[in-house]
Amino acid sequence: MPRERYQDSLDELRANVIGMGEQVIDQLDKSLRSAATHDESLARAVIDGDDEINERYLRLENRCVDLFALQQPVASDLRFVTASFKIITDLERIGDLATNLSRYALSGSSTVISESRIQTIGETASGQVRRAIEAYADADPEACRTIADRDDELDTLCQNASEAVVRELIAGESDRWGIEQLLDDVSRLLLTIRDLERVGDHAVNIAARTLYMDESDPELIY
Repeated sequence: MPRERYQDSLDELRANVIGMGEQVIDQLDKSLRSAATHDESLARAVIDGDDEINERYLRLENRCVDLFALQQPVASDLRFVTASFKIITDLERIGDLATNLSRYALSGSSTVISESRIQTIGETASGQVRRAIEAYADADPEACRTIADRDDELDTLCQNASEAVVRELIAGESDRWGIEQLLDDVSRLLLTIRDLERVGDHAVNIAARTLYMDESDPELIY
């Protein structure tokens, strides 16, 4: 393959990864809205839409393999294709987490802690993913480092929310809501918090891949 065509293929891969990122962010935002509004149809739309994300992931995975085979990549191209391959894996997993969140939303509303607290965590996690995709699109190493720094904020929000759930459980909310309902609620909330924290972790992964891609810098790779 001539170098010019190969470069066009690399540009196309970047555009497709960005497109997948935008689709995953849309799924994540919809899952958060479904939780906030208790919109069952929106939650089911997110769940049904996961197959499309999985299919898109497989197409891009195959494209990355093709690009390795079409031409012996120079070092910078090799880093780009490898990073893109790993980024789409993170995006696919964020899509799975968005699906989880919608399934939790279908199981009922919170009786333990303020749902606004969950929304704050969700918006923070979604913002991290959005910034990570923008950093990839712009090849912005400083934005990558900022994303890693902001992950501590998300971790703190998640820890505080988890502790609030436990405090309410210890405070005897079972007398008010019934032990079975309370335990179901606590389990769902803790899973929601855990999955949102994982969304943030995947955003940091995307930033780390981008930083390595642009600067051959393993600073953020653990």
